[in-house]
Amino acid sequence: MPVRGSAPQTPGAPMTTLDVTGARTSDAADVITGARERIDALDDRIIGLIQERMAVSAVIQEARITSGGRRVNLSREMEVLGHYRDALGKPGTPLAMTLLELCRGRI
Repeated sequence: MPVRGSAPQTPGAPMTTLDVTGARTSDAADVITGARERIDALDDRIIGLIQERMAVSAVIQEARITSGGRRVNLSREMEVLGHYRDALGKPGTPLAMTLLELCRGRI
């Protein structure tokens, strides 16, 4: 679907920056493109941090299991849920739940 104010797309024609960003001006398209690049870089960092968290969690679980404890410490998970909820509001809870799920049972 063409962007308002842009020429209709010809089948097989390359998409323009305006088409890709949904912007209506070149200036806005430039801002969006730069911001998306920053978001992509942030996402890469976030993924790296999650992978690091998963590795640290595996160390904790291994130590707990080796000492005769359980793999999961529910009171600690409740602390994590509360921390994310307090920092991010209501959407922080499902985000923390997903993070905790990623970090469980990798050993």
